[in-house]
Amino acid sequence: MRKKKKLTLKRVLKIVTGIIIFITLPSLLLFGFLYFKYNEVLPVGAKTEQADVLAKRMLDALNYDAYKTTDYIEFTFKKRHHYKWNKTKNTCEVYWKNYKVYLELNDNSKSEAFKNDLKIEGKDTQELIEKAISYFNNDTFWLVAPYKVFDQGTKRSLVTLENDEIALLVTYTTGGSTPGDSYLWHLDEKGKPKSFQMWTSILPIDGLEATWSHWTTTETGAMLPTFHKMLVLGLEIDVIKTK
Repeated sequence: MRKKKKLTLKRVLKIVTGIIIFITLPSLLLFGFLYFKYNEVLPVGAKTEQADVLAKRMLDALNYDAYKTTDYIEFTFKKRHHYKWNKTKNTCEVYWKNYKVYLELNDNSKSEAFKNDLKIEGKDTQELIEKAISYFNNDTFWLVAPYKVFDQGTKRSLVTLENDEIALLVTYTTGGSTPGDSYLWHLDEKGKPKSFQMWTSILPIDGLEATWSHWTTTETGAMLPTFHKMLVLGLEIDVIKTK
């Protein structure tokens, strides 16, 4: 009979290293392919009055007046996070898993966190509140980003594309979870967004493009997207209700 080999430390390390390489190498190769295929340098836009004109044209195409007078938006992002957002009061109830966080966006010290409907106290409260704010900033941006092009701290400029089309570059110098991010909006002939490219601190590839499509006109007349596609990923937004 053959003797079984003992799992020495050296052999264990060799096995673990092999597993790590087996798992990570394809991912590294895929990332390298995507990086060289899609990574783009942030374009330099021309800061002119026409940039504001184009931004206003985009807002008009989406019925900004209806969005502005919308007091309440409820929606679910990627079937994971659910929101009851009172725009007028600047509050939001954020739900995920068995957690609920009531956000007072004007004064986070008044925010509250719950697990299984029981209020959480202590340091765990602040961690959950910060997580809920991060979810809120990210997920609502995917819902209402076009309406935020004139937010405080934004800069707008025009970029001429290779096909001679004009795109709108918006940079957020303040606010949100990641100030400094830039978005290049591609618009159709009516000024309605088709897609944007992103230069953000949370994405490892600059210039990735995501669609803005599958628009729905809500009960208040505001136009909101129900789906985005980025590479092979789909970001679904559903259960949208407005008042």
